[in-house]
Amino acid sequence: MLKKLRLNFSSLFGLLLLLLSLWAIASELRQYNYRDILNSLAAIPKSRLSWAIWLTALGYVVMIGYDILGFNYINRSLSWNKIAFTNFISSAFSNTIGFALLTGSAIRYRFYSTWGVSAVAIAQVIAFANFTFWLGMFAVAGLLFLINPLKIPTQLHLPFATVRPIGVIFLLLVAVYLLGSIFIKQPLIIRGQEFRFPSFKISLAQIAISSFDWILAAAVLYAVLPSNISLSYLDFLGIYLLAMFAGVVSNVPGGLGVFETIILLILSSKVSAAAVLGSMLVYRGVYYYLPLLLAAGLLGIYEIKKNRPLA
Repeated sequence: MLKKLRLNFSSLFGLLLLLLSLWAIASELRQYNYRDILNSLAAIPKSRLSWAIWLTALGYVVMIGYDILGFNYINRSLSWNKIAFTNFISSAFSNTIGFALLTGSAIRYRFYSTWGVSAVAIAQVIAFANFTFWLGMFAVAGLLFLINPLKIPTQLHLPFATVRPIGVIFLLLVAVYLLGSIFIKQPLIIRGQEFRFPSFKISLAQIAISSFDWILAAAVLYAVLPSNISLSYLDFLGIYLLAMFAGVVSNVPGGLGVFETIILLILSSKVSAAAVLGSMLVYRGVYYYLPLLLAAGLLGIYEIKKNRPLA
């Protein structure tokens, strides 16, 4: 009976994720006329669109490193193909739908527990991956904001004129983490939870993998921006990180609305808002919805095969 209930719950969970993916895509596309979508796609050279797709694929490959490092951190082994499969589906859903604790984390638990990983170990991998995600943001944004401070739009009503103070804070957090991995060998107890710093080698790998992830994500949008925009990639990377940071903190699915607003506020003096919106629409389609459709398809195939009755 318990096995049957678990099977029914797994099937229901898979169906729920499929419905969530369809809702996320439908809610985004409902805001646009299909002609606008076609015009935005047609205005982008095929070579740039191809670059965006390849950069997206590389970005999702890099994300697999989060979970591989996580298993390394907890001294637990699992085959790379299982980690890659789980991480891709988890990343595609959590990136697009948002609410990572209810999507990405649930997916990781769904698959890793099936393959014999304990709930405690899964929780540690999830926490490690989420922390790695932020660590790369702090490292790349901190360095960029410090050496190339971006002016903050007054409409955001922040207490800083530029992002340099934010960059200093970010780099201090990264430095504290690295120093902790070198000197603090005993576990720390934070709110009743045990926290152990990874080795210095793993900490550096966290920063490298996550930083590369952020750099690739920004490159996808940069690839589909209007070709007549006078903006270097490094300048755009700072804008992208500021907008994405605000979007992630807002916890709105995919940063929808928040991300676009900040990008538009900063780029409106360089290129028309309509052109920027068209590029961001293509970016969301390539970086978020294309992987989500693929992940939903893989999830559906997995569920069908898993629940197929034996002959």
